[in-house]
Amino acid sequence: MQDVNFIVREPLLDPTLKVLGYALSWQGPDGYLSQPGEPDLQALAAFAGERFTHAERGYLMAGSLLFLEATPETLRSGVLSSLSPKDTILMIDRVDLGDASALDDIKAARVAGFGIMLCNVDLAGQDRNFLPLVTHIEIRFGSPDFPAQARLYASLKQSSIRMVARGVRTWSDFQASSSLGMDAFVGSLCLSERPGAVIGKLNPAQAMILQLMDMVRKNADVRQLEGVLKRDAALSYKLLRYINSAGFGLGTEIQSLRHAVTMLGYSPLYRWLSVLLAAAGSGTQSPVLMQTAIVRGRFAELLGQSFLPRAEAENLFVAGMFSLLDRLLGIPMAEVLDSIQLSEAVTQALLTREGIFGPFLALAEACEKDNGTVGALAESLFISASQVNEAHLSALVWAQSLKL
Repeated sequence: MQDVNFIVREPLLDPTLKVLGYALSWQGPDGYLSQPGEPDLQALAAFAGERFTHAERGYLMAGSLLFLEATPETLRSGVLSSLSPKDTILMIDRVDLGDASALDDIKAARVAGFGIMLCNVDLAGQDRNFLPLVTHIEIRFGSPDFPAQARLYASLKQSSIRMVARGVRTWSDFQASSSLGMDAFVGSLCLSERPGAVIGKLNPAQAMILQLMDMVRKNADVRQLEGVLKRDAALSYKLLRYINSAGFGLGTEIQSLRHAVTMLGYSPLYRWLSVLLAAAGSGTQSPVLMQTAIVRGRFAELLGQSFLPRAEAENLFVAGMFSLLDRLLGIPMAEVLDSIQLSEAVTQALLTREGIFGPFLALAEACEKDNGTVGALAESLFISASQVNEAHLSALVWAQSLKL
């Protein structure tokens, strides 16, 4: 299925907008698969398990929850063996629990350590009989009985069951869900502007990082760069911690900025600084926006690696990272672009999604939504579904490995 369909993801957020994990699903070449068949479900679980597991390093997405749609048949098929049970929540539809064998499959999955999220549930009815089997309950935001379903959660507060609101796409949805006590939220609200957001100014750390990026762009002497970094010990620590993340696979510990530049050059340093700039955001949306920007940047870069020279692909990383900087920094994009000089191609991609980099960035963004545009964008770039899916999950793994 990964040769035809495209993986799209939605972040799972806690009430503070920290990213807890992702819900993955298929999107067909012509649009969203609203009713994936059993082969689709098994193919997605198998594909994710293979890409998220390393022979020596183990499960690469540990600590990040993975939500996958499943049926009792999926549970007994063996495709879940590559996944980490404690990091995987299986989304089971209430209608699939109609016989004793299905309940046995659910019980076996729970014994193995998998989480179970019950979907299309009626807490006011007989579904309460199944509560001992589940770890999460899904409530679809926008359904007529959403408030009533959510209020019933009060009677479950003493248990370990978590309530997950799905379909949360606007900030008014988020506020309504939060007021009803939801534990987590799945939806693309992080991609929309939050009403009443205050336009801010660069904080000292952001201003220093932009200064360093400008110096790197101008090939300033490494001693000058070190002189700026010495003004902020915390920033120096974060930079070296990030450089030594598993995502870079250097094989040796970098102990100083001079060592880093000697080993890898200025271009990687520019990349590192762009990530640190995103991490320096202080708004309430910063956690999810930062994670989205990092995945988007790496995703766009991986998409372009087979088609563009190395330097150009690295520019795609910067374009992806910068695509959310206006919201991360709390200043308009025009002001962001005035703060640091970028190439015309990167600027064009950021402003219009056109030029040499624009389509790659647009494709990476499309995989964050279920609006049915992924197939058309991939076709325009002559990129196969398999290539897109490989790059997508590789970007998630890379972002997970970073130390910020």
